[in-house]
Amino acid sequence: MITSVGRVVVAAGLAFVAAVPDAESPRVETSGALTPTIVRTLPGTASAPFDRVRRLQAPPGWTVTVWARVPSARLLAWTPDRRLLVSRPEFGDVVALTPGRSAPTRRTLVSGLNKPHGLAFAGSTLYVAESDQVDAFTYRAGALTGKRVVVDDLPDDRSPELRGQYSHELKSVAAGPGGALYVSVGSTGNISAADRSAHPERATILRAVPGGRPTVFARGVRNGTGLAIAPDGAVWTAVNSRDQVAYPHDRDLDGDGRSDLGAVLQEYVNDHPFEPLARLTRGRDLGWPYCNPEPGPGYTRRPFVRDVQTNPDGAKLDCASLPPVEQGVGAHSAPLGLSFAPEVGDLGPGALLGLHGSWNRTPPRAPEVSFFAWRGGTLGAQQTLLTGFQLPDGSRWGRPVMAVRGPDDALYVSDDKADAIYRVTAR
Repeated sequence: MITSVGRVVVAAGLAFVAAVPDAESPRVETSGALTPTIVRTLPGTASAPFDRVRRLQAPPGWTVTVWARVPSARLLAWTPDRRLLVSRPEFGDVVALTPGRSAPTRRTLVSGLNKPHGLAFAGSTLYVAESDQVDAFTYRAGALTGKRVVVDDLPDDRSPELRGQYSHELKSVAAGPGGALYVSVGSTGNISAADRSAHPERATILRAVPGGRPTVFARGVRNGTGLAIAPDGAVWTAVNSRDQVAYPHDRDLDGDGRSDLGAVLQEYVNDHPFEPLARLTRGRDLGWPYCNPEPGPGYTRRPFVRDVQTNPDGAKLDCASLPPVEQGVGAHSAPLGLSFAPEVGDLGPGALLGLHGSWNRTPPRAPEVSFFAWRGGTLGAQQTLLTGFQLPDGSRWGRPVMAVRGPDDALYVSDDKADAIYRVTAR
């Protein structure tokens, strides 16, 4: 229920290593250049992986500093009094970092929660998305009071009908205009069509208003972990698309003289389907698991194609009827935290997106922090802001989760592999 709710950056973009015959290979717009920068450490932050020199690619003149060490750091939010909150689903808590002259001081703000993930402020009210509910707290001077559950009965791995099988149980939350809350409810698995008819429906973005029950705002959203409100009040989501998608065209992709329609081929899977970055309106359908966004020359305004495994004749869902996806990133980028900033260096306003990197791409898609310029009520193409967390052999020492702009105009980036919060400053 809901009760009361009171590039000077870029050129190191995405690398696509396998051309796809008989299909347009995706391209990413790039401009400018990134340069190597040594990751600096503050006193007390230089333990592994920072016990050796680490380098990232960043815009010229930018600096990256390990500002704090926070194990399993996930999503971020700034408080009204300039403390940085960090969610930690693995530990069931939210920690607060208070800036100081050097490294910040750290204290636990709230604990004993069920995999807390999403964080959002509306005035002095903090919303925390647990895996099965959304809580509201009154925030004041570094403390929380008055916990109340504003959205309940969300599905998670303890839901009886799921029998512990839930691949995307972490929830994100965004506070929109008029007191509305938006909550991401991920799919139970890679392909689980039953999610679309479940109660409550999964693979959705829910909308809840004070005094009302949550309703489905957008469906077919496989795992919309990235969830944020744009400067114009619109809801945007960054989505993790499905894995191991079959080739949807009646063509010979691998050159053996036979049609590869319906075959799962690594050279196709590597770049399909891409990960959408979509502006949501009430009733929008992002197609999963029946339709997949199809990359082309980039990811801007791209259409959907039928999933030949789940929707071979188009009877389940007419993919041509779905509005094109506004923007996106490469397949298996694993977008997580999404935020909007009024200014990022000299790039102007835009969105920041943490990309965790792939698990099933060959070679692996590298983690990075991306920027998308805000232009006329929509987002421009992906620009790489920070990269270098992945080594040439494909191993990784870091995996960024989310980036937010701080009250000091610096960027703050969480990393749940390096157990770090970075402070990134422009010249």
